[in-house]
Amino acid sequence: MRVLLTQDVDKLGQAGEIKMVSGGYGRNYLLPKGMAVMATPGLVKQAEEQIAARKRKQAAARTASEALAARLNGVTLRFEERVGELDRLYGSVTNADVAAKLHDQLGIEIDRRKIDLEDPIKRIGNYPVKVHVASGVDAMLNVVVEAMGGAVDPAAPPVADAPPALSDADVPDGSAADAEQA
Repeated sequence: MRVLLTQDVDKLGQAGEIKMVSGGYGRNYLLPKGMAVMATPGLVKQAEEQIAARKRKQAAARTASEALAARLNGVTLRFEERVGELDRLYGSVTNADVAAKLHDQLGIEIDRRKIDLEDPIKRIGNYPVKVHVASGVDAMLNVVVEAMGGAVDPAAPPVADAPPALSDADVPDGSAADAEQA
């Protein structure tokens, strides 16, 4: 029995494919559940046209992905970050930062999950980063992390506008505050 699958069926095929199945499997399982319809000549022709259109669309998407990968290959992104002792960053450079820099610098929107950064970058240096553009299409970026404005004093506070820290003398012991509220 020839059937046209209307949805993906495990271990059989994907929606739009024409498959030969046993009569009982088709009549008792696929057709009643709406997973397939009988393959008439008109439906077969329509399915073949849809498959051809899908292949053309996939080929165009693949070409666009390869062009994007060629544009991304060898691009160098520079990050100027605040550093402390031993050239360690106060924060880190993550895949979301790389995606934002790509958008700012090149106007290319890449999902942060497609940027293959095993761990966030926490030291200055040069790092190769792989970007998964599409299935089987990857690009390599160079990420350069530099110290911001030269040498940084390791004793400098991480935030310039931080409020002054309170000493023990400035903090009430709690019993006087509780008595006032009662």
